[in-house]
Amino acid sequence: MRRMTADKPTFSHPPIVQKDESLVVVFQGGGALGAYQAGVFEELAAHGAEPSWVAGISIGAINAALVAGNPPARRVAALRSFWEEVSSGLTASPLLADEISRTSFNHASAATTALFGVPGFFKPRILPAVLHPPGTQGALGIYDTTPLKATLERLVDFDYLNEGRMRLSLGAVNVATGNFRYFDSRHMTIGPEHVMASGALPPGFSPVEIEGEHYWDGGLVSNTPLQYVLDEESRQDLLIFQVDLFSARGPLPQTLLDLSEREKDIRFSSRTRLNTDMARERQKLRRALHRLLAKLPAEFDDDVDAGMLREVSNDASVTIVHLINRRRSWSRDSKDYEFSRHTATERWADGRADVRRTIEDERFVHRQKPDFAIQVIDFCGTGRD
Repeated sequence: MRRMTADKPTFSHPPIVQKDESLVVVFQGGGALGAYQAGVFEELAAHGAEPSWVAGISIGAINAALVAGNPPARRVAALRSFWEEVSSGLTASPLLADEISRTSFNHASAATTALFGVPGFFKPRILPAVLHPPGTQGALGIYDTTPLKATLERLVDFDYLNEGRMRLSLGAVNVATGNFRYFDSRHMTIGPEHVMASGALPPGFSPVEIEGEHYWDGGLVSNTPLQYVLDEESRQDLLIFQVDLFSARGPLPQTLLDLSEREKDIRFSSRTRLNTDMARERQKLRRALHRLLAKLPAEFDDDVDAGMLREVSNDASVTIVHLINRRRSWSRDSKDYEFSRHTATERWADGRADVRRTIEDERFVHRQKPDFAIQVIDFCGTGRD
């Protein structure tokens, strides 16, 4: 069985986080593509990076919980245990020397997932959903996610998670209202049900009930928690690693199969660049307001209007490192439920490689904090073909 290997931590590289900067890691949703995020985190950990906050949606919520719910020495091991378990359904691969054979293998792997589920994650219901009484959990989801609950309880220390050593935020959608909600460890106690709610994507998975309300996968509204992080009134400089699993950019489709994949990429990429551009302009105004208030005479210190402006001003600098799981030539629309060990290991390695490529780039090594707004770093190109 191929194993996702880990290197021992090495800290010879210059620190990733600069003085007075807080590290935030943001994980997008994307099913089987989430192995890429695990590789990203392993490489960050290998360079001594210690996040103060992790946020995730769907599979990103699971990865985030595995990170926040374990002490530093066990985080990568917890991620590896999860991904080795969920990718154990189809571990052997044929000779994958060309695109046709690789595409065929991936289709077979995705079909295996659809028919038999994923170990430690979900399984088909004994009775199909149409035979369950209306309104019951069995009637509202094709698969049973009981295995995921057991996996989370085994791999995540929820007592440790809720001690507040690392902030955890998970996005979900209220089924009744359609409103987006974040389960945030700063404001509430997080349990397995909150993680599962963030990943309850219909019609595959049933909604998860929490305090009398039912929740679906947060990706139905926004597939990345980046906006939630940026909307927080942080007074500290931030370095945000935004780890996306779908790329908004891609080639013009040539066939119906290409079209389906391209549509999914656009739908789930969640307008990350648009959100970033909007946040950049907003932060530029906040910092300009902060500088302007500092120029006011002392007699305005107790002015009510000036006080209100001080509450919304902000002089924190924000640097966003945008890492994206880029498509390959053999990629198809089933990639988010293709859980073979061969592909999971490949995605994990891609995540590690993209972090190394970024932090070893001279532009990152010698970066300066932005003077007026938000800077976005993306050094990893447009594809892996």
